[in-house]
Parts: sequence; C-alpha cells; structure tokens
Amino acid sequence: MYRCDRPRKRSKKRAIYCPIHHCYLESVSRKHTLFADQVSQLREAGLGRRNAQLLLMNQTTVSLSGEWLEAFWCPECQTKEWYHIKLHEGVYYVKSAPRSLWQQAVGVDAIDGNPSVGEFTRNAAKRYIAQ
Repeated sequence: MYRCDRPRKRSKKRAIYCPIHHCYLESVSRKHTLFADQVSQLREAGLGRRNAQLLLMNQTTVSLSGEWLEAFWCPECQTKEWYHIKLHEGVYYVKSAPRSLWQQAVGVDAIDGNPSVGEFTRNAAKRYIAQ
C-alpha cells in the first residue's frame, strides 16, 4: 500500500555545489549534453586510444554520457555561471565551462553566430534586441 504522507527516501535535489563557496547551486537552464568527434576528446573522457579510434571509425560523433553543460545560480556570489558537470558513480564533479567545450555541446548556437546569416540581418537583430 502506498502512503502519500510517507517521507521520500531519496532527495529530489541533485548534490551539485559551488566549487568556490561550497553552497548548493540552483539550476537555471536545461542540460546541454556533450558529444565527441575527435579521438583526443574521447581520450579526455577516459577512453583508451585504440577504443576511441575504433569508435570514431564506426560513428562520426559519440555522445558523452554523464557529461553536460548547465547554468547554475550561486546564492553566495549572486551570479549565474555555466559549469561543465561530470557524473561519475553517483558523484557530481563541477568545474567552470571553458569556451572550447561549447563547440561540443548539443543544442547551442555557434559562438560566432550562424554563418549563413548576413551582416545586415545580424546587425538588425542586435538593434531589435537592444530596444
């Protein structure tokens, strides 16, 4: 029999803490999963050289499970920061997201914008947003 008043045995919150202040971080974005399309990226993720080469020979990109980019709000410094999160054996490892990692993220726009958009359209969009 299920009882609604029974307390949950597991926490709803993920144990992700600020690497600077060690306080709980509140998520303010969705997860942007990461992928690898080079052997060096798979090596950094912990795969051996040979296995990484074989994997990329069969697939053009490989999803990195347990790794993503996500924005969090830190109540101590009152700022939103993007972090690279790694989940390994139930433990979250948090570090600041380097600019190079954004090229591996799924669902984000290119850093320099869409190359098919012309200069005039890009400037017009910036003016519209600034209003």
